[in-house]
Amino acid sequence: MSSKLTLMGKSREPRISLFLYHLFKWSVVSPMLHSYFRGRIYGAEHVPHQGPLVIVSNHASDFDPPIVSCCVRRPVAYMAKEELFQVPVLKQAIRLYGAYPVKRGSADRSAIREAMAALDQGWAAGIFLQGTRTVDGRIPGPKLGAALIAAKTQAPLLPVSLWGTQAIIRKGSATPRPVPLTIRIGQPIPPPRSTEREELEAVTQQCVEVIHAMHDLGR
Repeated sequence: MSSKLTLMGKSREPRISLFLYHLFKWSVVSPMLHSYFRGRIYGAEHVPHQGPLVIVSNHASDFDPPIVSCCVRRPVAYMAKEELFQVPVLKQAIRLYGAYPVKRGSADRSAIREAMAALDQGWAAGIFLQGTRTVDGRIPGPKLGAALIAAKTQAPLLPVSLWGTQAIIRKGSATPRPVPLTIRIGQPIPPPRSTEREELEAVTQQCVEVIHAMHDLGR
């Protein structure tokens, strides 16, 4: 059986959910990214269209998950803090967009299990290396979770740089500003050969360096 048929047979969500996922992506996220935010996307040709994939990125805005998903052109499952799933309407929206709840501080194992399940079911797993938003889009303290998941599943890591998203929401305002955004996608990075900490740290640092190099290119 081809890998394509296998992925179709192991869909993470019912067909109607995937339909709604793509409907929201192309009717809301894509028009906003390209028109409102004047988004530029470089390196889309580097994205593997099939097979397990761990997408790693910097993180500066709540808008980052749908933007990354839109740019890589395949469904991406993201971990999101558990509190967000208690907000009416929002919880349905983020579940639709592939998010799964994670308890802050004590959910490393459950997050890893959820990410690995998503990979097994044909989705890419999206992970922000810092684990939280930073004001400048840099990654000063990367976590090793993405490299660990890649090592356990032998999925390549895809580095993505988001430039400009930190300016979308101004402090004290809930209205997104039409700031210019640039998304750069790097070449896939091979997974660690083992789960040894030294291996995980080396591959994680490689991802950070690639993302920072792309981020430094600016607009």
